[in-house]
Amino acid sequence: MAVPADRKYSKTHEWYKAEGNNVTVGITKFAADQLTDITYVQLPPVGTKIRAGAEFGEIESVKATSPLYSAVAGEVVAVNADLNDKPETVNQDAFGAGWMVKVAASDLAPLNGLMDAKEYEEFMASTEH
Repeated sequence: MAVPADRKYSKTHEWYKAEGNNVTVGITKFAADQLTDITYVQLPPVGTKIRAGAEFGEIESVKATSPLYSAVAGEVVAVNADLNDKPETVNQDAFGAGWMVKVAASDLAPLNGLMDAKEYEEFMASTEH
């Protein structure tokens, strides 16, 4: 599985793509594959303030419900409303059309503590059983 090199990754399998102070957040293909068929994505409305390290929503599948975490603090400036009607988009295109929120980050420094693509690939390999 190709892990895009243009973003950072957390141990909870979210990805973060910074463009200026805006950070797009989604879950990785690995996470989507582990969840199997995603049936619902609960996301905060635009304007919501989120804290670094805190939950900002959840994702449900036929297998489990999992919290979504943000590595950055800031304000939600965009939400992928397409996921309301087509949550399976996350399974089909986790790194593209399956993005979840865009956050106007108050501080990008937390991204420096996350894994790059190579480190995330090594992390996935070490957690697969």
